[in-house]
Amino acid sequence: MKKRIITIERQYGSGGSVIGRLVAEKLGINCYNRQILEMTAEKCGVSPEYLESAEENVPTSFLYSLLLSANPARSMEDSLPLSDKVFLMESRIISEIAENEESFVLVGRCGNYVLEENGCFSVYIYADAESRAKRAVAEYGIASNKADSVMKKADKRRETFYNVNTGRLWQDKDTYCLCLNSAVLGDDLCAELIVKAYNEYNAEY
Repeated sequence: MKKRIITIERQYGSGGSVIGRLVAEKLGINCYNRQILEMTAEKCGVSPEYLESAEENVPTSFLYSLLLSANPARSMEDSLPLSDKVFLMESRIISEIAENEESFVLVGRCGNYVLEENGCFSVYIYADAESRAKRAVAEYGIASNKADSVMKKADKRRETFYNVNTGRLWQDKDTYCLCLNSAVLGDDLCAELIVKAYNEYNAEY
């Protein structure tokens, strides 16, 4: 199956969001990132920030969800904690986009898991801690004395959300088609390499 869709998981401060936009621009396709969270928030009638906080409270086991669903008067989904509902709703929105768009870039949201059967070209962007902290200060406006803690908290949230919802390991590079060190390669070259690999794969198959 051709890998029509590009998914990008990324460490905080690695530039994955920027790289995703660059890839989409080069290919002339849409890029979805925070938009997925905003669409989900709109459907839930809450703020995106509230949903982000819910993601930080992901239960450690699906057994927890099963226990909550014990009340026969409520549906399984109604009984799920908000963190699980977020993933389910985001997954539906992503799947709907995949039905309507042949190709697009998706940053985060467990994209390579949700879209695996759609034939996604999965990418993981990473970088050393020092480079990521510098980007957080220079581009995200994070105070230099807080960059390290913000980075660790963001990575932990992303890792937990991914691991719990997919049953896989977020940083396991065997999970991805392509892994790139943005600190060594730079954002532009990372984008070019992704586009080249994506195009050559689709041309070959």
